[in-house]
Amino acid sequence: MKVIAVIPARYASTRFPAKLLQDLGGMSVIRRTYLAAVETGLFDDVFVVTDSHLIFDEIVQHGGKAIMSKKEHESGSDRIAEAVEDLAVDVVINVQGDEPFIDKKPLEMLVEVFRIDTTKRVDLASLMFEINDTTEIENPNNVKVITDKEGFALYFSRSVIPYPREVGVGVRYMKHIGIYAFRKQALMDFYNLPMGILEASEKLEQLRYLENGKRIMMVETTHGSIGIDTPEDLEKARQLIAN
Repeated sequence: MKVIAVIPARYASTRFPAKLLQDLGGMSVIRRTYLAAVETGLFDDVFVVTDSHLIFDEIVQHGGKAIMSKKEHESGSDRIAEAVEDLAVDVVINVQGDEPFIDKKPLEMLVEVFRIDTTKRVDLASLMFEINDTTEIENPNNVKVITDKEGFALYFSRSVIPYPREVGVGVRYMKHIGIYAFRKQALMDFYNLPMGILEASEKLEQLRYLENGKRIMMVETTHGSIGIDTPEDLEKARQLIAN
């Protein structure tokens, strides 16, 4: 089974333009993320796929591998699908470009999902962890997920799901971490399907998979991600590197 990591990297960002090229401990955010993915030792290959010549050059000039997108894309999945269309791979891991503090263990758990899935019931795998703070649960920037008894995703939402109509029944609120592992075929199917009403409403690309019958296995982890979405996040990351 050939497994690769692909890091989608857009130059533009609504909240923090050019964040991936900001300095973080002597190297750019995107290069630190790339090296962290390589150093896990989990992947047969690692690529950055980008719409920016600046990001492309940043990776290639430091000995890394990068692919230029040929067109604009609505989602990271679309960008990755275009990049891997002609590559002979079985499983593709989507690593977020703005999360340079990659933890090997949860990625290892995602790869293992496919190693043990001999009947190929799983189309995608992704991560989640429990949140308990009411403010975190109600924050629409935190995507929540509910699963069936086997761990397959039933729905993702920016809203509170399930709604606490009755308290004290043992509901756990799970936050989705946007790291995905795809079977290549599921990724290519996504690429050729139109955006549905659920994805358009919530602006969550994983809903396109669910709307079209793809099965997403959710893996619970205690490792929360550390993303860089704002200048404040970057300062925190710099302090973490310094310490």
